[in-house]
Amino acid sequence: MAEAKDSGLRKSSAWAISLLLLAQLASGCTGRQEILLSDGWKFIKNDGDYSVTALDDSSWENVSVPHDWAVYGPFDADNDAQNVAISQNLEQSASLKTGRTGALPHVGTGWYRTSFDVPGFSDSKAVELIFDGAMSHAEIFVNGMKAGEWPYGYNSFHLDITSLINSGGKDNILAVRLENLPESARWYPGAGLYRNVHLAVTDRIHIPVWGTHVVCPQVSAEEATVQIDVKVDGTPDRVKTVIIDPDGKRIASGRAGSEGLSRQTFKIQSPRLWSPETPALYTAVTSVYSGVRKTDEYRTVFGIRKIELVPGEGFLLNGVRRKIQGVCNHHDLGPLGAAVNEAALRHQLTLLKDMGCDAIRTAHNMPAPELVRLCDEMGFMMMVEAFDEWDISKCANGYSRLFAEWAEKDLVNMLHQYRNSPSVVFWSIGNEVPSQNDSTGCKTASFLYDICHREDPTRFVTCGMDQVLSVLESGFADVMDVPGFNYRVNYYGQAHEMMDDKLILGSETASTVSTRGVYKFPAETKMMAMYPDRHCSSYDLECCSWSNLPEDDFAMAQDHEWEIGQFVWTGFDYLGEPTPYESMPNHSSNFGIIDLASIPKDRYYLYRSVWKPDEETLHIVPHWTWPSREGETTPVFVYTNHPSAELFINGVSQGRRSKDGKEGLERYRLMWNDVIYQPGELRVVAYGADGSAVSQTSVRTAGKPHHLVLKADRTRLHADGRDLAYIEVTAVDADGNICPLENSPVSFVTNGESGFFRASANGDPACLELFHLPQMHLFNGKLTAIVQATEKKGQIVFTAHSEKMIDGELTIQVR
Repeated sequence: MAEAKDSGLRKSSAWAISLLLLAQLASGCTGRQEILLSDGWKFIKNDGDYSVTALDDSSWENVSVPHDWAVYGPFDADNDAQNVAISQNLEQSASLKTGRTGALPHVGTGWYRTSFDVPGFSDSKAVELIFDGAMSHAEIFVNGMKAGEWPYGYNSFHLDITSLINSGGKDNILAVRLENLPESARWYPGAGLYRNVHLAVTDRIHIPVWGTHVVCPQVSAEEATVQIDVKVDGTPDRVKTVIIDPDGKRIASGRAGSEGLSRQTFKIQSPRLWSPETPALYTAVTSVYSGVRKTDEYRTVFGIRKIELVPGEGFLLNGVRRKIQGVCNHHDLGPLGAAVNEAALRHQLTLLKDMGCDAIRTAHNMPAPELVRLCDEMGFMMMVEAFDEWDISKCANGYSRLFAEWAEKDLVNMLHQYRNSPSVVFWSIGNEVPSQNDSTGCKTASFLYDICHREDPTRFVTCGMDQVLSVLESGFADVMDVPGFNYRVNYYGQAHEMMDDKLILGSETASTVSTRGVYKFPAETKMMAMYPDRHCSSYDLECCSWSNLPEDDFAMAQDHEWEIGQFVWTGFDYLGEPTPYESMPNHSSNFGIIDLASIPKDRYYLYRSVWKPDEETLHIVPHWTWPSREGETTPVFVYTNHPSAELFINGVSQGRRSKDGKEGLERYRLMWNDVIYQPGELRVVAYGADGSAVSQTSVRTAGKPHHLVLKADRTRLHADGRDLAYIEVTAVDADGNICPLENSPVSFVTNGESGFFRASANGDPACLELFHLPQMHLFNGKLTAIVQATEKKGQIVFTAHSEKMIDGELTIQVR
């Protein structure tokens, strides 16, 4: 829904409830109503006794949820400055980190308030609030009475508020207090009601939240057994389930009676198996009856697939061995902050899918349900991670303060919420926990491992471990179904031997750093390199003291069947952790394969060339506009899926390079290290395995910036108030060549009632311009602007204006 523009929108939740009730009455189902509480919220960043019902909040800010109060800035070095030594980065002494959590004002206390009606409320109804996530230390009040609390900001939770609802169900007041403590995070956590809030109204006899569990104990191409456990609150007379196939066809049904837990088993002939290539989804529609009255209908989406870890073979999906080609991602959405948006997540996954990525690790926390649902639908395997801390802290006010009381509750919620999702292959119980080196850590790991297998025995349990030799000696690694190693790829072989040929997963790899469009000379392999401009080189030769370049992980995966794949750190740049620069103005990472503006870096094409070997990739590094480098050595790399290529400068061959028989970097990238720069055309011709020319591409020296070119990822949006279009703005010369050194300002204007400017970013990790203001400097010739649809059909006319170049204009339809 659209963002709230005035206090009148506060009544929109009641209208949404009324419309939903009418639709359900028309369909003959009155048992379950699920309402999204999105509009009509009031917000204040302050603390006080704001839970009372008789409160004048008219001066508070009007917001819609999801909402991240901190992303609007301003950036400031004093925002959560931390004087710490980061042991994971091998630091021995403390130093001041002013950009570690994004330098945005997420620390503090905020309150949200809204009103809602419960349609048809009576003594026969049950009412539940569901929070997909609230950052953090949430305290929930309904009609002035405390309904509950949940401190972990990444966890989804639900509260029974039936007894707190006003008689007749009208004019209920929901108030939420949230507090973020200083030094409670290692990256930008976001702040506020940054995920969705739902109201569920059911009959007293109903299936509770996350009350079904689907497993497939037998799976083959010919037949699959589907077993569904259904929990029912109250005493039903019978429970009936219908299985709907991916085409919407009813293919099986069954019933069971009894209160509590019922189990139904189905045989599915010639099942359509879920995989990243064929993400087929089935739906179980479960109905609960009291006599002839249907009291509830609950839909469970699931997939049919088989996962195995087989020593000597590797990881098998549906009986076929495959190497995991995954990335780690933090939860923020760049210029949108932590406020979840399904269109933004889909945009990210679409870019990753085109790169050849097939898996996501939710580092280092529980994900938003929208991400898991999209991975189910789009075909991504997942490692869903629970914690970054256990009982020993990494941050002064981190999760260790909560672990003893809350770890099992948080973990059980996560498992119940996502155990029906076919995309989820691994549960990760932690990341680089300090206790991984001793017996105490082994006991804690076993405790969490046992909970995972108690609640879901069908998936593999792992943990991200960065002290490889220590976890082998302590026995910590042996607790896991498959050990997940963070970096230290040079120890994989030794670990494999010490663990009696156990399979190994690269749970976090590479940590190569680069800044889009920046190239440093000479082009050399470096660790923790820092420069006056506070950027990193996009020659993809720089990494961190604990990490490595992508080629090491490629070779490990290709040369050893016992290594089952990797999750690269990271798919996207994210807010916070600006390594190797740990102070302002740097406030976002350099690790991403794709930058904070959702623009691919050069490294994107290196991964694509390896991960999608059967699809065309031909990419030249660097750009070819160097006004001060004539006559100087300017290395050229080519990332391609083809085995060899020839390079030409202004038609003159610079020689042919081949990957055949090569080791190290040259096994995966074609390198011309001694090229002498001269302006003009840099052209590469790729050759196939038979030696014939199969493809070519070129880059040219740019002239004076002339006009702006706009390209949207989508030109048709849904009029749902939430849909987004990402518009890439590029400076080009009169001939259309990209101007890779252009950094001038651009402003944005949107015309039409069907949409509005939402945010922009340019990918510069040291840029302190605010995302939500309608202007931004280009960075190395590019930036991204984001527009959001309203609920009104029509069109959005978007203009990017420059004082230096001809404006660019784009029209987007909203339907």
